[in-house]
Amino acid sequence: MNRMYRYILPETKRALEHWRQSASQIPDLELRRQALDSISGKAFHCYGGAAYAAANLSEHRTLISLIVAYQTISDYLDNLCDRSTSMDPADFRLLHQSMLDAVDPAATPVNYYALREEQEDGGYLRSLVQTCQACIRTLPAYDAAKPYVQDLAKLYTDLQVYKHIRPELREEALLTWWEEHKHRTPELAWNEFAAATGSTLGVFMLFLAASDMSLTGRVAASIHDSYFPHVCGLHILLDYLIDQNEDRIGGDLNFCNYYEDTETMLDRITYIVNRARADVATVPASSFHRMIIEGLLALYLSDPKVSEQQDVRLASQRLMKKSPLMRIFFLVNSRWIRKRHL
Repeated sequence: MNRMYRYILPETKRALEHWRQSASQIPDLELRRQALDSISGKAFHCYGGAAYAAANLSEHRTLISLIVAYQTISDYLDNLCDRSTSMDPADFRLLHQSMLDAVDPAATPVNYYALREEQEDGGYLRSLVQTCQACIRTLPAYDAAKPYVQDLAKLYTDLQVYKHIRPELREEALLTWWEEHKHRTPELAWNEFAAATGSTLGVFMLFLAASDMSLTGRVAASIHDSYFPHVCGLHILLDYLIDQNEDRIGGDLNFCNYYEDTETMLDRITYIVNRARADVATVPASSFHRMIIEGLLALYLSDPKVSEQQDVRLASQRLMKKSPLMRIFFLVNSRWIRKRHL
């Protein structure tokens, strides 16, 4: 936390301000609005992701620049698709090609808006992609991490396409997609698998790992497997848990709504928490990954949205019951960070 307060939070704030200034110059009104809204409304995603940079302080500026740029693409496109003027899956896939290009330093950016009405972003999305590529080129062991980063990015892209198409088509498309992949996560229901694919944490951890020149393909594979699906799934299920009211109002798909009742939802989230802890116990620096898990619980369950929803408040109280000291520590810090930085 000393590193977070002294180095990570200020640098993340500077990176976000850079992209906020860039977004404010977008010519198209709708693209500008969604870009600015994504930064102002989802900045905590970047602050949370930037925690990975604290584990390699000598490379923290590169890692923060990379993580903030990649997460900003994710949040911007999520806003664009959630409040889209289009319902074309080909449009959504082309937009999210930017996330695949961002993790491939050899890729050439294209016009990601080619299939939609809004076109003029003043180079905003291309600049985000190129920033990611430039940072990745400086990571000494990225070749070892690349196939595992690309696997997670591809799953993320598929999810974003299927969850944003016309509401009456979403569930069937997601179930068909799950049939292709359920052998990878036989212990998870379809909505839990889908949630796991929506997280960027595994990608961020692999970015961090690639900043160490000693990373091998075997270790990169073990990191991938320790994060996907349970750590990633926990991340997004917590995100959906606190967003239930917001998604209901916006007509957005929410994977927590597919549980039979609140009790079942809490049992499953508790199961995934325990599996996530077990998964990270076997990888190097397991205490760091355990802190990430406890930090996730603290970050999301300290969100102001929790107190506004009775079911979510009760769920939060149960999940925080018998909290380890580490989680209580992060809970206090998360509330302070929200007051100072969000």
